[in-house]
Amino acid sequence: MDRAVSESDSNKMDLGVNLKQPADTLTEQAEERLMEFTRSELFSRTFREGMELVEETAAYLDGPGRRDSQKLSRGDALVYASHSMRLTTRLMQVASWLLVQRAVKEDEMSAGEARQSKYRIVPDNKPTGELSFKQLAKASPSLPAKLLEIIARADQLYERTARLDRSLYGAIEAQKGNTVADQIGRLEAAFNQKK
Repeated sequence: MDRAVSESDSNKMDLGVNLKQPADTLTEQAEERLMEFTRSELFSRTFREGMELVEETAAYLDGPGRRDSQKLSRGDALVYASHSMRLTTRLMQVASWLLVQRAVKEDEMSAGEARQSKYRIVPDNKPTGELSFKQLAKASPSLPAKLLEIIARADQLYERTARLDRSLYGAIEAQKGNTVADQIGRLEAAFNQKK
């Protein structure tokens, strides 16, 4: 029995199938598309925009934003603090994603590594009761205009980056558990249950 398995494995290796490779490997076409993106002007602009927004946000929150927050009422200061934390978290996620894509471009990381879930942008499902940017601006008119402007730009950048992530890597994730073998297995299981 063991010999049959090893002969089968050997035959698969002769056909170029790597048994240790994950089933959701990046196709040559998808990897080519990823490399085209990382070498594109779109990526360069998005990278610059992201890094500049991170720097601008840090400078604002550490300087004028700190002074602005001290002038707010207790309730508005709490809103300011929670939204500035959410802002910095989202910007760090975007910056991390952009740095990973640059690492792929510069051959410091493989496309396979870059598509791991820890490097992906998770779609932002707003918790119940969380205000959108427009709602926040209306609900807390005393929040500094500069903070609201940075939040709006960061939200747009986050959403654009999430769309890029889904476009570049989403097809791979959608295929997990959706192979022909999986479909046949489900059909067999369904018909075996009816017997």
